[in-house]
Amino acid sequence: MNKTQPIQIRQSEGLPQIQIAPSLLSANFANLAEEICKVEEGGADLLHVDVMDGHFVPNITIGPPVVQSLKAVTRIPLDVHLMIEHPEDFFEDFRQAGADILTIHQEVCHHLHRSIQAIKEKGMKAGVAINPSTPVHILDCILSEVDQVVIMSVNPGFGGQQFIPFALSKIREVRNMIRQAGLDDKVSILVDGGIKLDNCLSVAQAGANIIVLGSGIFHTPDPTATVKKVRGLIEMGQP
Repeated sequence: MNKTQPIQIRQSEGLPQIQIAPSLLSANFANLAEEICKVEEGGADLLHVDVMDGHFVPNITIGPPVVQSLKAVTRIPLDVHLMIEHPEDFFEDFRQAGADILTIHQEVCHHLHRSIQAIKEKGMKAGVAINPSTPVHILDCILSEVDQVVIMSVNPGFGGQQFIPFALSKIREVRNMIRQAGLDDKVSILVDGGIKLDNCLSVAQAGANIIVLGSGIFHTPDPTATVKKVRGLIEMGQP
């Protein structure tokens, strides 16, 4: 890649500034408050919180009580990603816990529009996530109703996986859908899974404006410095 090549997604094009969302799934759970402080100092924009139930994905993580504890130690918005069956049963619990953004999976929602509206009625922003094998055309009817689309660039369930390359074409396709619908100022694209220093710029160039990094931040020697470096790589457009 030419090191002087500018990124394709710029705030001057009417898009929101690209945001960095560290994923707490890869943080040290014994010292979450300290881990949050590190990424806050680096300038993180959101905290990405993965909620897994052991059914929709093969892992179990945290629930509303932990989200409530996180809310007490940070002012950064909490982006809560529900990778669970029957997510609608827990909307109110996560609202009370302090979730600012609640994302649900298209693959588990029989009445996706109803569920998105229920999230928004509770005062939270609403997102819809799609797994790597889910085609983007399923978003056609719901795109104007959501605040963010989450494109999974790994198969959900575990941190530390490798980025799936064809996710880049899905990001481009969704960005074109959003642009054609005139929704660039309303709908964000969040990409989650396998993003590190060596590919964060490519993800931004493809059209993402929220980038989730888990092990790519928390498994580095200095998470504070890594957040700053990711920001620099994206803003300067240089690897």
